[in-house]
Amino acid sequence: MSGRYAVTLMVNTDDPDLLAEYGLAIEVVPVRIERPIAPFADLRALSTLIARFRTRRFDVVHSFSPKGGLLAMVAARIAGVPVRMHTFTGQVWATRTGLARRILKTADQITARCASHVLTDSASQQSFLRTEGVVPAGREIQVLGEGSISGVDLARFRPDPAMRDEVRQLLSIPGDALVFVFAGRITRDKGVLDLVTAFVRVLAAGANACLLLIGPDEEGLGDEIRHLAGNHIEHVRMVGYVRDLERYFCAADVLCLPSYREGFGVVVIEAAACGLPAVASRIYGISDAVVDGQTGVLHAPGNVEEIVTAMLAMAREPGFRAELATAARRRAAESFSESRITGALEARYRLALGD
Repeated sequence: MSGRYAVTLMVNTDDPDLLAEYGLAIEVVPVRIERPIAPFADLRALSTLIARFRTRRFDVVHSFSPKGGLLAMVAARIAGVPVRMHTFTGQVWATRTGLARRILKTADQITARCASHVLTDSASQQSFLRTEGVVPAGREIQVLGEGSISGVDLARFRPDPAMRDEVRQLLSIPGDALVFVFAGRITRDKGVLDLVTAFVRVLAAGANACLLLIGPDEEGLGDEIRHLAGNHIEHVRMVGYVRDLERYFCAADVLCLPSYREGFGVVVIEAAACGLPAVASRIYGISDAVVDGQTGVLHAPGNVEEIVTAMLAMAREPGFRAELATAARRRAAESFSESRITGALEARYRLALGD
């Protein structure tokens, strides 16, 4: 994009050189946008965005994430930005009830009404947004290619036997162990506690396995995870946040994503590109990333019994697992390559700008 346009990234960071290590000559403007609801901080962020949008006179503002999208789309409309795009990547309120659901849903409706162009990262989420009335009737909701925000970098995410051995040695994982991996925020909504509970039962059934939990523990679930694992905690590795996720995917055998809500589940196709089939929830978003019985196994969200059954199938049927892995990698390469998805996004920009 930076080869065609002047690109500015506004993001919640303290590091204006955030993109330098990637060799990207793109301006980074720190804007404090917190994930939780924080009225005073949110108003300050909104004021900052309005002022910057007016001063810089952007042709396009494209936002991602619920809070960032709400603030950016409202600010862009007030500032008179002609092309205002928002990409929905999953609804926070999908698993909520009562007043919290109504407030958060209304925030998404405001975001959609302030946007001139609405995108989403999966076909099933597109349907969900229409059914729930988030996007006004008659408005287009576009999905880029087969889905996801930016596809998967196939040069980065690929099988690497040497890296597999290196990471397993680093984490003291036996070479013959079957490794299940979770990658994402360590939260209840991601189904992490269900996964740990199921994994303990898989071990009790005699599986030689290990569980990697990769991601920031945002809800302080570490003690609860250790309690659930009990005497099996030696088979669990809590790695924390990493920037080289592909290394850990290379060391694993099966991705687990037991989320209660998800946009597209980009980790599914990143893991698939590394040759990992998935055990994941049958919910909108994930159902676009996993073909049940072909590239992975889907289960009902929160259903520990089904998670155990799927994990045991992966452990006990290596031929089945290998077939899923091959199909998953092929689908990631054919349908979700980075060049395909970002090419579709660039085409969308050109169309919106009449370029």
